[in-house]
Amino acid sequence: METLDFREIQPLRDMTSLLELARLIAQVKGPKKVAVAAAEEAHVIEAANEARIEGLVHPVLFGNPERIRRIANELRIRTQNLDIRPAKNPVEAAELATKLVSSGEADILMKGMVQSSDFLRAALNREWGLRTGRLLSHVLLYEAKGYDRLFFMSDGAMNINPDLKAKIQIVENAVRLAHLLGINPPKVALLAAVEVVNPEMDTAVEDAIIAKMADRGQIKGAIIDGPLALDNAVSEEAARIKGIKSPVAGKADILIVDNIDVGNVFYKSLIYFARVRGAGIIMGARAPMVLTSRADPEEVKFLSLATAVIAAERAQYLDEA
Repeated sequence: METLDFREIQPLRDMTSLLELARLIAQVKGPKKVAVAAAEEAHVIEAANEARIEGLVHPVLFGNPERIRRIANELRIRTQNLDIRPAKNPVEAAELATKLVSSGEADILMKGMVQSSDFLRAALNREWGLRTGRLLSHVLLYEAKGYDRLFFMSDGAMNINPDLKAKIQIVENAVRLAHLLGINPPKVALLAAVEVVNPEMDTAVEDAIIAKMADRGQIKGAIIDGPLALDNAVSEEAARIKGIKSPVAGKADILIVDNIDVGNVFYKSLIYFARVRGAGIIMGARAPMVLTSRADPEEVKFLSLATAVIAAERAQYLDEA
């Protein structure tokens, strides 16, 4: 087992295989250390503790120790098994958690009960943050009933109204995560309301530019097409009826939305109406960052940690290859 090479893995097709790989990585390499900013929340503590029990992570919980212990006791979690470190408030918790990761003492940064703006302000600190010079973007991955693959969607949590330059980096970050999960090359659909280039629709024009850039090799590692409407991006039957001939139509792995409003509604519709198994992490930083909604179920947070474990380990191998 000690000689297992994680450079090559089979494409992960569902959350079960994703979790199995995270367990295998932990079994061979040991748990990843995750720094949790403002951990005073039941679902966060549950997810971190479940991942600890599974052997995936060693969580370090920054926040108010009394509140963390009280919540853990209410959940019947033995507090002596938890690494709890004090922080005066959520802002300081975000700073301490980020510094633990940026110093190399932890592998993953996770958001707890702290405002996203404060969490990201710490993560992007110029002196001790996790900046790389790349845009940060959120990637949701999820199962969908009746499909034989995982889907990725970006960006529904970070970038409000990205311009063309930002959208290109959002695509590249999502492609990077797909590579880390063994999906290479992923098929990327740039979503719009239509599947034709309408000069009066900025989204459609930008999507066409990005697709042509990929054709010319300016964006590597993926097969990209757009604009595509959602139906013909994921349904071969819909693409056939509309007469769309594309290597992506009906076969998309990655769905890129135009702005945060579309992405956020897409994301929460999947979680609350479709009850999909999903996970989300931020790409573009020096280390994986788990950023879920404070209202997200415990399973979303747990699967996000499992995803981050794979991303942290696989990034080392791919960067060295």
